[in-house]
Amino acid sequence: MSNGVVVPIAPQARASTVKYKAELRKAIRRNAHDPEINFLNITAMLDIMTIILVFLLKTLGESSASVPQSRDLMLPKSVIQTQPAQEGVRVTVSKSQVLVGDDKVLDLPNNQSLAQNGVEARFKRGANSLYIVPLGNALQAARKLDRALREAKGLDPASSEAIIIADSTTPYRLFVEVLFTLGQNEFGKYHLMVMQAK
Repeated sequence: MSNGVVVPIAPQARASTVKYKAELRKAIRRNAHDPEINFLNITAMLDIMTIILVFLLKTLGESSASVPQSRDLMLPKSVIQTQPAQEGVRVTVSKSQVLVGDDKVLDLPNNQSLAQNGVEARFKRGANSLYIVPLGNALQAARKLDRALREAKGLDPASSEAIIIADSTTPYRLFVEVLFTLGQNEFGKYHLMVMQAK
């Protein structure tokens, strides 16, 4: 209605039923989606995650037992049949250095005094002492971390375990000094890594 004048609206033509159904089918086809696209396929993803988990567990289980052999570090041979320990702080004593984990703690001299007197007196608490100060400092930090891990796992935090990876030609005096230093830093159990002989 405009200024009191009524404008008649032209009647719209009604679509036939056949044409209506055809247009309806076209609209349904246009808007149809494949049901696989609308949601995430969890089954395939779970299969992949399971395979990755098994691979990681297998790799992790073998990693602590695999020690690279070189001229600087040759493990002693043994007929022992038990599996190596999986948990513990790793202390490596090669011909040229001492490591805690992957961190170098001390360089070792390449002479006969190592067999008689062990590590140089300047690295110990005294000339006749068995305690290696740089090794002890590194073990204190490792012990703090291991104590926290043991408490979190519900294990006894009173002492820690050490996995000793020593060269087969390590002098007895040096080996005793390493064990003494471990004992002074609350490491109560030791595992010596060896190569299995036939």
